[in-house]
Amino acid sequence: MDALRDAAAAALDYAASVDGRPAFPTPEAVAGLAAFDEPLPETGADIAETLRLLDTAGSPATVASTGSEYFGFVIGGVHPAALGAAWLADAWDQNAALPVMSPVAARLHDVVRRWLVDLLRLPDPTGVVFTTGATVANATCLAAARDSLLERAGWDVQADGLFGAPPVTVVVGAHRHSTLSKSLGLVGLGRRRVLVVPADDQGRTRAKDLPDVSGPVLVCAQAGEVNSGAFDPFDAIADWAAERDAWLHVDGAFGLWALADPSRSDLVAGLDRADSWATDGHKWLNVTYDCGIAFVRDAAALRRTFTAVAGYLPADAAFEAMHHTPQSSQRARQVEVWAVLRALGRAGIADLVRRTSDTAVAIADRLREAGLDVLNDVVLNQVLVRLVDDATTTALVAEIQADGRVWCGATQWHDAAAMRISVSSWKSAPADADRVAGIILECAARARG
Repeated sequence: MDALRDAAAAALDYAASVDGRPAFPTPEAVAGLAAFDEPLPETGADIAETLRLLDTAGSPATVASTGSEYFGFVIGGVHPAALGAAWLADAWDQNAALPVMSPVAARLHDVVRRWLVDLLRLPDPTGVVFTTGATVANATCLAAARDSLLERAGWDVQADGLFGAPPVTVVVGAHRHSTLSKSLGLVGLGRRRVLVVPADDQGRTRAKDLPDVSGPVLVCAQAGEVNSGAFDPFDAIADWAAERDAWLHVDGAFGLWALADPSRSDLVAGLDRADSWATDGHKWLNVTYDCGIAFVRDAAALRRTFTAVAGYLPADAAFEAMHHTPQSSQRARQVEVWAVLRALGRAGIADLVRRTSDTAVAIADRLREAGLDVLNDVVLNQVLVRLVDDATTTALVAEIQADGRVWCGATQWHDAAAMRISVSSWKSAPADADRVAGIILECAARARG
């Protein structure tokens, strides 16, 4: 137990100091990882010494993504409620697959499902399951969509597979995220066997260009384009889908949380009309990695696709996670989600979305005033910046990352180099915008030479 107490103390020290750490580890800290390069011990090492090594060599080489200065990859900084819940849940080490394996996980699943459906204003019967991230959440929804569409066409995918099945027409936007394509491949619908609809200058699918198709149809929309933060026109897409009895799926890895902020009703109009939605908890909700969440309007569609049958599995009237998700054994991700939802409440979640988005707007305004090009309409938490040309923009990103006070990443926007600023941490507030923009402008001056 002493070793565990020491490890807990080291974790507390890390959490308390992370805001003062470089946003990216120094070269010396990365070089220090060589301490891990040792032969496998023959007889085993002391537990306390092992945990000390993990802290002394590992902690300095972490990316400070839980700190206040990290603006890369739409990564949230873990909320204290989530961190504390994760520590307790790790000590519990519950398998959330079945209620008989963990009554507490089962009860918290039911509570969190009800809270999320209420918070995001989704249809009340919606089923909610937890996965490793939005990629698997998307794949979970798409598998349920595939099976439901083909059942309507008289085909049982789970019994007979996809060989010889009626074709499913998949319609996607030109700015779909790469993980949606990955998910389509995972469920056998194909990454390239899709009809691609053009997007506007912000990455929104042009609903007027949706194709005239029939038969089993799956259409995928997006809440929060990964670079610009833009939202597809959901009402128009939902109207098109309804005319064709199509399944409408929404990839909302971070943008789905805009549903929690009533002030963003113009962005999310019609989003509740979809048949399924996918998001991450480890992005804007700021729980620990990993946590994806899949929502399916008809929960029975999840059970149709993912039921596992074995003689030793007891029947239960309560929700059985393993029969609604791709994985059987699974950690109780709902514990942290419950903790953050309870700690923040409805108003706190809305404030989190509003405050971080306002911070993004304030950073964009300051950079634009100073002469940088802001390439997107900043409607959410994403800012796209360009400095002069490709070479200078690339140099700006390199300067920022070498400087280490903040961290932003490079991207491509309309075939040109850009820098993406993602404001996703619960620690960010508009009051930080001048300081963050000031650091970026210092680096911009150096990048200009």
